[in-house]
Amino acid sequence: MVRRPQPQVRAWRPAVAGIAEVYHAHLTGHAYPLHTHGAWTLLIVDDGMVRYDLDRHEHGALRTGVTLLPPHVPHNGSPITPDGFRKRVLYLDPEAAGLGEEYIGLAVDAPVLADAALRDRIHRLHDALVLPGEELESESRLAFIAERLRRHLERRGGPAAPAAAPGLAHALRDLLDARLAEGLTLREASGLLHAHPAHLVRAFSREFAISPHQYLTARRVDAARRLLLDGMAPRDAAVAAGFHDQPHLTRHFKRVLGVPPGRFTGRCPAPAPSR
Repeated sequence: MVRRPQPQVRAWRPAVAGIAEVYHAHLTGHAYPLHTHGAWTLLIVDDGMVRYDLDRHEHGALRTGVTLLPPHVPHNGSPITPDGFRKRVLYLDPEAAGLGEEYIGLAVDAPVLADAALRDRIHRLHDALVLPGEELESESRLAFIAERLRRHLERRGGPAAPAAAPGLAHALRDLLDARLAEGLTLREASGLLHAHPAHLVRAFSREFAISPHQYLTARRVDAARRLLLDGMAPRDAAVAAGFHDQPHLTRHFKRVLGVPPGRFTGRCPAPAPSR
């Protein structure tokens, strides 16, 4: 029986405004379930290929392109080959990167950017982020990358006008985000939004392609990973993020990220070889 290698994951929070997290991973058999982030996901693949769904459409992340996934839109991910994939990810703060909600719709339909120069800039930014004392260089590189991302999106028709008023699904999402730690029952949500619980679930699942429970769990995992990056112990991060206890966090954390919380953070890896 051939044993697959253990997932290799390193994540840290750099001292660079606008980058919420740096995430490097080599995964083989792990498949990410549907989940979502509050930040923009800027991804480059160094080896292999990632197949993923975004807004009910199938896509692939290749070595030659740049993948930009918008916040609040559920996506998953799985390797195409038995050897898995190696990827490097930047989670960008929407406000600091100048990528507000008006850009989300423009990014959903075409998340892959065929831009060799942009990929090279992202690669060099990752190299700078692993070197101590290079915060100014990293900030400069990030500014150029964010500007180029906005140009790509604006070429698709300019920033889309924000929705006139959030619907029932968006109102429920706002409630779930506001009650992340303490939680929210469907009965409470039903009373606050004056809608039947079953109607709430159908509306949410139809709008976001994920159930309210799956969304809340994914957001809690996202919150826990930020707390871990801040140096909080897994036991405390579990409670702060809304999980019952550390085993509860570990079960969902490993299901989403492929590794338990104790193996998530670590020292910055060495810079990747120049392409």
